[in-house]
Amino acid sequence: MSHTFVSSIVWQRLDAPGHDYAALEHGEQGPRLSGCAVFVEDGVNCLLRYQVDCAPDWSTRRVEVNGYRGAEAIALLLETDANRNWRLNGAEQPQVRGCVDIDLAFTPATNLLPIRRGRLEIGAVLELNAAWLQFPALTLAPLPQRYTRLSEIGYRYESRQGAFQAELSLTPDGLPRDYQGLWREAR
Repeated sequence: MSHTFVSSIVWQRLDAPGHDYAALEHGEQGPRLSGCAVFVEDGVNCLLRYQVDCAPDWSTRRVEVNGYRGAEAIALLLETDANRNWRLNGAEQPQVRGCVDIDLAFTPATNLLPIRRGRLEIGAVLELNAAWLQFPALTLAPLPQRYTRLSEIGYRYESRQGAFQAELSLTPDGLPRDYQGLWREAR
């Protein structure tokens, strides 16, 4: 399946050393978000390549994460079916059954998915549970999220019942440009 390049971005991590490159492409089967995060987490060097394949409505279909955390090799395959049953390397993940979106804890890229799928008007709110790939644990958990559209390019993101809040500003293609306190576009 061929994909057409749409846009890309490089982020600088603000809370620890690191960068992330993400590219957005469109294909016949739906959008693809791919990238590479290089960062230091708790003193450990990390390199994670990711690819998120979506259905045309921006719902997650398949996710690959490969790379290293120190000397530990990481190879994950996440898949979801039409009934929103998730599998991690073939093992059922009933705790995230019904989730539509993936949230990769190590990158701001996956915030794009619910934002594009939701197509919110200014002032509107989208509430959802995402399948959260926690890092460094590499386990899936449901993560309640809330997106409030503040302006043409601005959103408020909340998770964990409001315990975490950040404002996001977006590129014209919907990629987070600035993620308050955590990431910003490298310029």
